[in-house]
Amino acid sequence: MDAIARPPVAAVPGAGGAMVVVVGPSGAGKDSVMSFAAKALGEDGRVVFARRVITRPADAGGEAHEGVDPPTFARMRDEGAFCVWWEAHGLSYGIPRSALAAMADGSVVVVNGSRSALPRFEAAVPRLHVALVTARADVLADRLAGRGRESREEIEARLARRPKAFRPGCPVATFDNSGPLAEAGSAFVAMIGALLPDACR
Repeated sequence: MDAIARPPVAAVPGAGGAMVVVVGPSGAGKDSVMSFAAKALGEDGRVVFARRVITRPADAGGEAHEGVDPPTFARMRDEGAFCVWWEAHGLSYGIPRSALAAMADGSVVVVNGSRSALPRFEAAVPRLHVALVTARADVLADRLAGRGRESREEIEARLARRPKAFRPGCPVATFDNSGPLAEAGSAFVAMIGALLPDACR
């Protein structure tokens, strides 16, 4: 099970911006697509890429995050530091509550999420959009094999799992990252741009 069910955080009404939650299977390149977009939109103050709090060292590699130990995470959670939090693969993940404040100011907030935690995001965020980053099965298999963390049998079992269906009515945009990063990255940047307050002006 990817996430442990907990009571959701109450939604904050009246937020003027939007949140984009990026999800996708291991090997799809979520971090790469988000990094591409962050570089492309780095000068736009209306877009915020929120940094997750995770119970692993900050220098563990992968995404840039705030690393804390489990007791510190539990204290932050109990003090209301997170607008959304979940547990997966033996780690705890939290989205800082400041993400909601940025939304209230009209910003588009981009976060690295979890498909299993989407019900918690839906309960806490008034204007939520999901970006599904995916890739062909053969591409996923090659990328996972290149990491050297799992055997071929474990990779095949992972790819055989059926992902949890999205809730009907949940806005989901799919980005195929099987090819050059610039293709999926540029499409993702365009999605974010369309959500900005003056996109239709």
